[in-house]
Amino acid sequence: MNKKKIMLVFGTRPEAIKMAPLIHDIKAKRDQFELKVCATSQHRKMLDQVLDIFNIKPDIDLNLMKKNQNLSNLTSLIIDKMQTVFTKHQPEIVLVHGDTTTTLATSMAAFYLSIPVGHVEAGLRTYNLNAPFPEEFNRQITGKITKFHFAPTLLCKKNLLKEGIKKSSISVTGNTVIDALYWILKRIDNDKEHQKKLDDILDKILSFNWKNKNFVLVTAHRRENFGDGFLKICSALKELAAKYPKIYFVYPVHLNPNVKKPVNEILKEINNIHLIKPLEYELFIYLLKHSYIVLTDSGGIQEEAPSIGKPVLLMRETTERPEAVEAGTVEIVGSNKKKIVKGVSRLLNNKKHYQKMSRAHNPYGDGLACKRIVDVLQKI
Repeated sequence: MNKKKIMLVFGTRPEAIKMAPLIHDIKAKRDQFELKVCATSQHRKMLDQVLDIFNIKPDIDLNLMKKNQNLSNLTSLIIDKMQTVFTKHQPEIVLVHGDTTTTLATSMAAFYLSIPVGHVEAGLRTYNLNAPFPEEFNRQITGKITKFHFAPTLLCKKNLLKEGIKKSSISVTGNTVIDALYWILKRIDNDKEHQKKLDDILDKILSFNWKNKNFVLVTAHRRENFGDGFLKICSALKELAAKYPKIYFVYPVHLNPNVKKPVNEILKEINNIHLIKPLEYELFIYLLKHSYIVLTDSGGIQEEAPSIGKPVLLMRETTERPEAVEAGTVEIVGSNKKKIVKGVSRLLNNKKHYQKMSRAHNPYGDGLACKRIVDVLQKI
């Protein structure tokens, strides 16, 4: 039997996290698939951390990250390099993930060579091309090119059907980020020595009893919030820290100067706000598990946090993941200072409201998304 030649491509840390369990599941079917893993490495250092954690070594590493790279440079470079890679390796299916520049450009390169594209995490939409920017554009264009749509939820499937995608080309799988999350938590739980190592690292980073004290985990780095948005977010955190001196706020600060500058200027000297360096994925998930509330403008955390019972306040005006908002696990507060303060205060003051959000149904899957994707690939 001829093995199906699949090439799986990613370039950023979030993509690698969500594709890692799929790589392992496809490799487990060596008798059916010949898998090549290609990293564009548009995010070098942060990507390498994830590859180490999940024990993945790309077959092809394009190492495209450069200083001061803009979207136009990166898109054209990836299209050009991926065309060369595809011509050399002749994959029968190309798998991409989500909404990154790597996803858009790789899909375009595959399309130009008439190679079918499988889109993992297909069908997420805000229908506002500027929010999030450029991700909404990336995923919509990728959707036009894709032949096999792996939609995480029924709503994503409905979005695709509304856009004229054939029902037969859409599979509802759940989100692979839940597979990755469960994989990491199981590894930590099953290895007490490794767990102690993580404890020791976090004990050195955080100067309070993070395992037994309530803390708000903050992540904010999105382009839409650069400038005025970050000033409002930081101002809200400053007010909350003063209002709740016994609550801690832990903020792994993104390396982008548009984030670092306002965060350090406004929040650096506040005792119960802990500004720390970005964490490796495993450490972050372990910290997330021990957090009380999550305050974020991220995408994936909207899926990860509800899976382990953490209420999420979303500092964006809109979300391509409305399922969690409808389920009650996520509340949109935008970069509005008043709404952020009100949202956090309500969760801290109102136990009933907190329990309602933390116990709400998680709509993003059961940790078997990768198995369902492999099942589809076997039938193609």
